Order: sequence, then structure tokens, then C-alpha cells
Amino acid sequence: VQLVESGGGLVQVGDSLRLSCASSENTLSLDTMAWYRQVTGRPRELIGTITTNSRTTAYADSMTGRFTISIDNTKNTMYLQANSLTLEDTAVYSCNAKRRRGKGWGTVYSYWGQGTQVTVSS
Repeated sequence: VQLVESGGGLVQVGDSLRLSCASSENTLSLDTMAWYRQVTGRPRELIGTITTNSRTTAYADSMTGRFTISIDNTKNTMYLQANSLTLEDTAVYSCNAKRRRGKGWGTVYSYWGQGTQVTVSS
């Protein structure tokens, strides 16, 4: 599975941005997808997840409110809508996909995109 993020760039404080994560495979063949971000010098942090078939979302406590994750399974693409951006939102945003295969508990396979830089300026 290849994941390609797009939509990053330079924005101003208060702006909104929509990032995309395109999957090379049918997103319904994946169990969950997620958005993460990483600020230089800090650990990667989870923004939220989405279950591909039910489109149920869950967000990290610190991310609730300004971020919305959605998915269009007809386009095999997940989205991240980010509103009211602040300087602290400057980071590399990456998407992740997971699926479990095999008998019993099986094996969880995890896939990552290359990331897209979002820079918020004043």
C-alpha cells in the first residue's frame, strides 16, 4: 500500500487547510487510517483515526475541535480539515493505514506516507 499526502504549504495564522492522503489500494481493504503530525525535535503525535468502512472517527484529546478527518472510499482518499491554524500547528503531517490479515489474531500491517509540510506564519 502506498500513501501519498498532499495539500501542505505555507499558510497564515487563522487560515484553514485541507490535506489529502491518497491510497494506492482500495481504502475499504484497509481497517483504519490516521493522521499524525511531527514538529521538528518532538515526537510524532496522533491527530485522529478513522475506520474506513464505518467512517467512525476518534481524535486525540488535544486535537478535538479544530481538526476533522473524513474519507471518500470512492476516491480511496482520506482528508484532514484543519481550521483556525496557529503557529504551533507548523509540522510535517503524515497519514498512516493499518490492516490485519491472517488467521486468529493475524498480523497488523502498517503503512506510512512520506508526509507533507505545513508551515503557519504570522
